[in-house]
Amino acid sequence: MIRVFEKNKQLHVDGKSDMAKLIVVSLSLQPILSLAVRYNLSPDETAHKLSGYFRMLGADLVLDMVVADDFALLENQREFVERYRAAEEAANSSEFLPMLASSCPGWVCYAEKTHGSLVIPHIATTKSPQQIMGSLIKDHLARELGRTPDSIYHVTLMPCYDKKLEASREDFTNQQLHTRDVDCVITAIELEQLLQRDNQSLASMDSVQLDFPWSKTLPSNSALVSHQGSGSGGYADLIFLHAARELFGNSHPDLQYKSLRNPDFREVILEQDGRILLRFAIANGFRNIQNLVQKMKRGKSSYHYVEVMACPSGCLNGGAQVRPQDGSSPRELTMRLEAVYESLQKQVPEENHTVQELYSTWLEGAHSDKCVAMLHTKYHSVEKMTTALNIKW
Repeated sequence: MIRVFEKNKQLHVDGKSDMAKLIVVSLSLQPILSLAVRYNLSPDETAHKLSGYFRMLGADLVLDMVVADDFALLENQREFVERYRAAEEAANSSEFLPMLASSCPGWVCYAEKTHGSLVIPHIATTKSPQQIMGSLIKDHLARELGRTPDSIYHVTLMPCYDKKLEASREDFTNQQLHTRDVDCVITAIELEQLLQRDNQSLASMDSVQLDFPWSKTLPSNSALVSHQGSGSGGYADLIFLHAARELFGNSHPDLQYKSLRNPDFREVILEQDGRILLRFAIANGFRNIQNLVQKMKRGKSSYHYVEVMACPSGCLNGGAQVRPQDGSSPRELTMRLEAVYESLQKQVPEENHTVQELYSTWLEGAHSDKCVAMLHTKYHSVEKMTTALNIKW
């Protein structure tokens, strides 16, 4: 990443600006909060100082990811309702349900390598926010600016290392132009290390407003927002609320989670006249994921949807978030991050007018072929290699 920034600067100095890349940086919310706690800043201060830092390095645009987050939530909501209705009509509902979250690359890679055809059909086809952001930058923004996708260098700031693997998937690569939707992923802990290497502090950076290239009309409120529900993006909560309203006409369902084996495995149900209409769960960490998959193998899973994240406590506790600095435990730090996440103004995806505008102007409608191409993906079973070590002699 630093090499690209430096090469770009040199091209500008040499009067070869037409050969320089347009550098775009996308900031995910979880690492913003991690760095906010690390440097004792508010979330908005942190976002603006990150903007200043990346601008200092040579970035042209620095963006938050709320548009991509909302696209991901809306597409997941729509996909769940379609699956639920298909399951109601099918002889075997287990062909369609449970629907499993798709935004965690650690979980997706594990499913592809370990469980293949058992699990893959159940994973939501909606891309993660990182990869939706890649589509927004390399397709929509490139066209708006009259650029080719390979003339844009797209960096994302993320909470875990597995996002690097996700960005490198062939599914998210333009083979003709030899460019990826996301060219480089940097994590919160790596950014902290970069600052330390240069004897700098994020707190001392200039504050620069984030860019908003999606609409000619700037949003009335530029403050960072989060979503109702977990710090992993609120998938279970928001899909549950949408499904209750869309499928059963219940606009105010009781959203009370019950912890099962441990706090990282929780479930919530929608009940009417003694009948369970919806059963959702949040399963964080591989121990809980393995329990879930075993239930599916035995045909014992009663869930309609599961928000699955590889990291215990979800994305706020991502493997590349900044470590505790003051002697506090990782769990105490996660609780602080959860409190900060909860304190942010809550975004309702359906009320994001920019997203609704982009459905029309960019995607040609919410059910178009382009919408599927830009916002959805496929998964692939990884064949296990047969060696002398794993043959049962």
